[in-house]
Amino acid sequence: MTALLVSHRFRSVYGDAFVAAAKARGIALELLVLPDDPEARLADDVAARAEVAYFSSDVFPQFGKPFFSATRKAAGLRWLHVFNAGVDHPVFASILERGVRLTTSSGTASTPIAQTAIAGMLHLTRDVAGQTVLVYGFGKIGSEIARLARLLGMRVIGMRRNAQPHEHADEMHTPDQLHAILARSDWLALACPLTHETRGVITAAALAAMPQGARVVNISRGEVIDEPALIAALEKKHLGGAYLDVFAQEPLPAASPLWEMPNVLVTAHDASTSDAYDPRINALFLDNLARWQRKEPLLNEVTQL
Repeated sequence: MTALLVSHRFRSVYGDAFVAAAKARGIALELLVLPDDPEARLADDVAARAEVAYFSSDVFPQFGKPFFSATRKAAGLRWLHVFNAGVDHPVFASILERGVRLTTSSGTASTPIAQTAIAGMLHLTRDVAGQTVLVYGFGKIGSEIARLARLLGMRVIGMRRNAQPHEHADEMHTPDQLHAILARSDWLALACPLTHETRGVITAAALAAMPQGARVVNISRGEVIDEPALIAALEKKHLGGAYLDVFAQEPLPAASPLWEMPNVLVTAHDASTSDAYDPRINALFLDNLARWQRKEPLLNEVTQL
């Protein structure tokens, strides 16, 4: 019997079906359920029994503290799976330092995030045919943005550490060419993870390198871009607009001028949200659960941050 830490919502919405699906794969599960009060904590003796923990989408942000309180008390925790792709928060580094395995749901949200990015672009200008977009970060999300952009008649330039040709890009370049490529880009679409290399990579100078009237889309992390520099470029009308789903501080403070700018579309870090999101993540986790039971390599495992 494998003891699995889950949220109260996960237990009520998916619990019985999930346990049955695991049983069909030869896995017996016991669900250890977080209290439905964000101020309450799972009993120490219950938390201590958890072998696996599932950080489902409903845990963030309200139930994050009780969830990670339970994982800290789980001395026998061996594996944590998270609903998202980005694990740049320090809490995940502490998980790895304990020797707990960590897997993400990378790829499960690429379709809704990419479609949301394209929708943001079309909101800012109805016709993008013939324009050039630089997609910074060419993983699953970035490549899907690129694929959709080309269907709309855009020229796509991809940027990542490995600049090998890609089927969805007209050109591929490495980040050392950033300013030169920005100078000929009508759009900058940020789809990279937050790392020590990407934190603050879009500086005031980078924004200044873009043509007058160019636009920015950020569905990556707020810390990738110099937010005050972005605001200044928008206020001065050097940039023609921006679609922003992520910010340096979240939720975006009420005093931020971004709220009132007519050329800015703001959403609440929910570009991944869709009706099919949770089922895709659950399916991936079940697949990994079976792999874990068979002692096979796990999908999307993170070994260092």
